[in-house]
Parts: sequence; C-alpha cells; structure tokens
Amino acid sequence: MTMSTRGMRPDAGAVYRRYLSAVLLHGQASARACDLGATDLYALNILELHGAMTPGELGERTGLTTGPTTRLIDRLEQAGYVRRSPSPDDRRKVIVEVVGKPARLDEVMAPARERVGEILRGYTPEQLDVLFDYFGRAATAYQEATDDLRP
Repeated sequence: MTMSTRGMRPDAGAVYRRYLSAVLLHGQASARACDLGATDLYALNILELHGAMTPGELGERTGLTTGPTTRLIDRLEQAGYVRRSPSPDDRRKVIVEVVGKPARLDEVMAPARERVGEILRGYTPEQLDVLFDYFGRAATAYQEATDDLRP
C-alpha cells in the first residue's frame, strides 16, 4: 500500500487507482471467461442498466463510432444476447434491447460478488449509507467528466 508523506495514512489517490484497476481487470477477465470481449460485456451492462436504446445511443455510451458499434451489436445479436427491433416511437429507427446474457456470467461473477458482499457485511448501516451515496455521486461525476471529454 502506498503511504502518503503525512505518516501512516495511505495515499488516497493510489488506493483509489488500485481499486479502479482491479475492477477493470476483473471485468476484462470475466468477459474472457464468458467468451466475450470486454466492450461486449460492458455494452450488455449498459443496456441492462439503462434499457433499450438506439445503436447511436449505445455507441455514444460505449465511446464507439458507427462501424464498431454495428459490429458490436452484430456480435451480441448473433450470440443471442440482444435483438434489434423497430422503435415504437419511430418505425424508421431501430432499438437494441437485451434478450439474454452469457450462461456463465453469474457463475463467473459469483466469487467477486461473494467477496465484496462479505466486505459490505462488515459495515454498519450508516457506513453503508455513506458508501452508497459516494458510489452514486461518483458515478454521476465520472459520467459528467466523460461527457466533458467528448467533442
């Protein structure tokens, strides 16, 4: 653990970067274990969290341009995880919606979920309130910072 110059307290930035790196690497390993690319699994997660969306919206959320987004949707559709449907609001548009998930995904994710659950059970309800408040606010901050980086 990296220590700060103030003494025994760890360097918050280094601890946080280590955490983010571990989450990212676990996501990549989980995707590989399910025979997916990391972006494919990430896109499925986006669709599960935010619901059906147009290919353009999915491309924007994943940071992919039109061609790679089309290939991503093609792969997920061929694997049986998503389908393209006419938009109920505008029949000229297509929406992408989740219809399945990798069969091994829950099995692959279970060890990490169990370990994190064990950690969370060690916190008081008040500490959990602070922790989940942080996660919600940090997610918004990261999304806004991402939006600021886009042209």
